[in-house]
Amino acid sequence: MKNIRFVLLGEIILFLGVFLFNILFGGWGVSAIAWFLDLPSFLLIALILFPGLIIMGAWKDFIKAFSVGIRSYSLLELKNIIEAVGAAQKLTLFGALFAIIISALLLLGRLDDLAIMGANLAVCFLSGFYAVIIEFILLPLRLNAECRMNEEMDLGE
Repeated sequence: MKNIRFVLLGEIILFLGVFLFNILFGGWGVSAIAWFLDLPSFLLIALILFPGLIIMGAWKDFIKAFSVGIRSYSLLELKNIIEAVGAAQKLTLFGALFAIIISALLLLGRLDDLAIMGANLAVCFLSGFYAVIIEFILLPLRLNAECRMNEEMDLGE
């Protein structure tokens, strides 16, 4: 992976293409796109992910992950980048679980109103959906840094 930015752009285009194809040709129509938007769920994940990386001191290394293959990094820097992306993956999972649990508790508190149960249950799943999208971006970052570290180790021998 020479330029991770092109890989990420390609992944985003692929994801959006498959998503839009499923929505448009699945008989749901364009209005179904709004079903996948829930700002509070996304914010809960972001409010755990970004401050978590800053608190752990991994923010700078996480940002460097977007330029691996463009800039050269030492083995130690690459190791730190891999650990920072791994921490971001775990924080994303924990943030999504936290958001799912909060949504489920709010849903269970309103079981008397069955008319809104389906929509509220869908909101519970959106946090997991967002975590999958974020992981879809983080995984190539980690793999790119690992491949680059392996190349650096081979050159060092």
